[in-house]
Amino acid sequence: MAIRKINPTSPGQRGMTRSDYSEITTSTPEKSLLKSLNKKSGRNNTGRITCRHKGGGVKKSYRVIDFKREKFGIPATVKTIEYDPNRNVRISLCFYADGEKRYILTPEGLNVGDTIVSGPEAPVQTGNAIPLELIPLGTFVHNIEMTPGRGGILVRAAGNSAQVMAKEGNYVTIKLPSGEMRMIRKECLATIGVLGNAEFKNLSIGKAGRKRYMGIRPTVRGVTMNPCDHPHGGGEGKTGPGGNPKTPWGKPALGYKTRKKGKASDKLIVRRRNKR
Repeated sequence: MAIRKINPTSPGQRGMTRSDYSEITTSTPEKSLLKSLNKKSGRNNTGRITCRHKGGGVKKSYRVIDFKREKFGIPATVKTIEYDPNRNVRISLCFYADGEKRYILTPEGLNVGDTIVSGPEAPVQTGNAIPLELIPLGTFVHNIEMTPGRGGILVRAAGNSAQVMAKEGNYVTIKLPSGEMRMIRKECLATIGVLGNAEFKNLSIGKAGRKRYMGIRPTVRGVTMNPCDHPHGGGEGKTGPGGNPKTPWGKPALGYKTRKKGKASDKLIVRRRNKR
């Protein structure tokens, strides 16, 4: 991926950059792998808003991604590399030898025409999904399972990768992009390689309208409001929060720990990302 600058024909385009989409080989997705996506931004399973400032956005369909990679021993050929509006990494359409079609996340170095395969017998090469116990130390991986057979949930964003650091007993220690060291069952699958589209983090949005396309609505700072609207509001001129930062409903913010204690997987963390 390369970054393309936009000609400054308007103030909003002066600092704007876009991807050149040079790696994209088709603009038409596979219809059998599309699902409708209803508007429910920021809402939980009861329909209540739990994350503010989300809504609107461009209408899009969901691409069904194969995070499980459970078709062991069946080779697949990469036919296309496509843009996915639901994530920042590109996806690849793979045709399996038995006729099935599936999307996977595209790592760097995976091109149209390459062959991928999953399972314990698969060679250690980019795009193959292999159990962690069979992956050599120092190898970079992505789309890592935490529970065998449930599909990859770790390291799925553009440019990210984890590294296999050690093997001991029934667990393999990996280093996540955040710096956290975590033990994972050796039977869990991981895909070889570093995810592509690493330049995504360097893109400049350029104008507020592009955020609205993404479904992100405007956010007003509490310090600009009146005291009746926010605990940070009021005062003459520019003033700080006046005490500990709070949410609009008076609860502590910015540093207040909300993570529940006693997570079942906490005991598998070798080193936290904040190096406690």
